[in-house]
Amino acid sequence: MYDFAIMWDWFAFAVRWLHVITAIAWIGSSFYFVALDLGLNRNINGPADGEEWQVHGGGFYHIQKYLVAPAAMPEHLTWFKWESYWTWISGAAMLMIVYWVGAELFLIDPAKADLAVWQAIAISAGSLTIGWIAYDFLCKSPLGEKPTVLMLLLFVILVAMSWGYNQIFTGRAAMLHLGAFTATIMTANVFFIIMPNQRIVVDDLKAGRTPDPKYGKIAKLRSTHNNYLTLPVLFLMLSNHYPLAFATEYTWIIASLVFLIGVLIRHYFNTMHMRKPVPTWTWAGTVILFIVLAWLSTANTWDGDYDALDAQEMTAHEQVYASAAGFEEVSDIVMGRCSMCHAREPGWDGIRWAPKGVYLETANDIAREARQIYLQSGVSHAMPPANITELPDEDRKKIVRWFRNAGRDDVASAE
Repeated sequence: MYDFAIMWDWFAFAVRWLHVITAIAWIGSSFYFVALDLGLNRNINGPADGEEWQVHGGGFYHIQKYLVAPAAMPEHLTWFKWESYWTWISGAAMLMIVYWVGAELFLIDPAKADLAVWQAIAISAGSLTIGWIAYDFLCKSPLGEKPTVLMLLLFVILVAMSWGYNQIFTGRAAMLHLGAFTATIMTANVFFIIMPNQRIVVDDLKAGRTPDPKYGKIAKLRSTHNNYLTLPVLFLMLSNHYPLAFATEYTWIIASLVFLIGVLIRHYFNTMHMRKPVPTWTWAGTVILFIVLAWLSTANTWDGDYDALDAQEMTAHEQVYASAAGFEEVSDIVMGRCSMCHAREPGWDGIRWAPKGVYLETANDIAREARQIYLQSGVSHAMPPANITELPDEDRKKIVRWFRNAGRDDVASAE
């Protein structure tokens, strides 16, 4: 019978794979249509708002855009929606798999807020709706006619949420939740605004009525917002692989500045697609902001205090592994083979920060990372990389036995 931890990890991998595939499809179609719309040749005669000739894959494509719709509806009409929906659905599933199921390890930071698991999950789920409600209200207010002001207010909301998440969750979870918060706004734009407006236009055409151009205008505004939010969301989703981004007291500022970087980059490319003089200054701004990010990421080293090793009391989850048979032996193995890199002051030449922010130099550390030690160094040979510290197979078997002993102890105590 397969070990539950192994099957769960493969399930998580499958969901992550789905998430990446659907995100690529959504982002690709979004970027393509924004570039297409901005680059249309509008110096043409006829009812079309613009046209474009393109070549790809050995064929030529003649694309025309109608501001509202053509005089007659075509028999086949392709809708772009499922890419967005499945990106959000699979992303929400990943949030549950990693941060809800693993709340004690990845979501809750007792030093910030000593929450019960159910409380942390409730905050996690509930917070994702706040952004959409506030943003949608602003868009439907008179401010909807002032796109620049609207974007500035959205940025203020994002900064406030970035700060708020970092007051409650771990840095890693805060980054991820800000990305999910933003992605929820983007998908809600598609589900609640863009698609319904397009259906209204289609229904009017089928009924022989002249569609109101306002529906297309509203949908385009929301689509443009999605376009500018895409790059920051990608950064936030990738941030959990880079502790320099999430493991600092200034994580919330780093996340906020990333939105400015994303806007600068998209502004450059959107201007280029319009065939206007490109604003090269945006790249200088991007480089400067990125240097600021790198500087802020070293905040933990400014005071030179590296003595604060993990001395907190173990959680019930950690105690299960710390009390399991074989823990002392595994602790010696991990500290001898892994802690030179996974330390608050890494001793391995060339490594200045513990990979992925994972520390393995105290009993608490090892108990907390039990599942990853088991998967990375017990079941698989992913760690140490290239087995550089020459971890023998017998020691890997001891890690496996210890983890499974803890699982049996956990089941026994539950019974």
